[in-house]
Amino acid sequence: MALNTKNNMNKGGPIVIIEDDLDDQEMLTQIFNEIDIKNKVVFFSDGEDALEYLINIDIEPFIIFSDINMPRLNGVDLREKVHNNEDLRLKSIPYLFFTTGAEQKHVIDAYSKSIQGFFIKPNKYEDLKRVIKTIIDYWQECVSPNYTK
Repeated sequence: MALNTKNNMNKGGPIVIIEDDLDDQEMLTQIFNEIDIKNKVVFFSDGEDALEYLINIDIEPFIIFSDINMPRLNGVDLREKVHNNEDLRLKSIPYLFFTTGAEQKHVIDAYSKSIQGFFIKPNKYEDLKRVIKTIIDYWQECVSPNYTK
């Protein structure tokens, strides 16, 4: 049976970034502009607001980049809530952790919750830009299951 690539993830959907550091938000905005990403980029400073957005949005996001250490609802707990929400889980939105540091416990917890990637933010701007471009290029090419209503 051939895959119908038209029904796969919404590659034109918004890129959701859950990051409470405003300097990182500005840097990521600049990087997405420089690598000429056409998708709308939506930032959230905490997991609670991001979860509310993901549950209520009509458009399916293309990808989620989540920090781990955030106020109110941390990234691991947010991932668990997204994974346990059947509507969100069936949308197969790629969910990646993108954080400044990684304890082994966080990496194990993340993958146990079906995370699609765990990345340490590089310190150098050009390295960060390269990693973001690699991630976006990968998910633009990737085929994933999708829920068709």
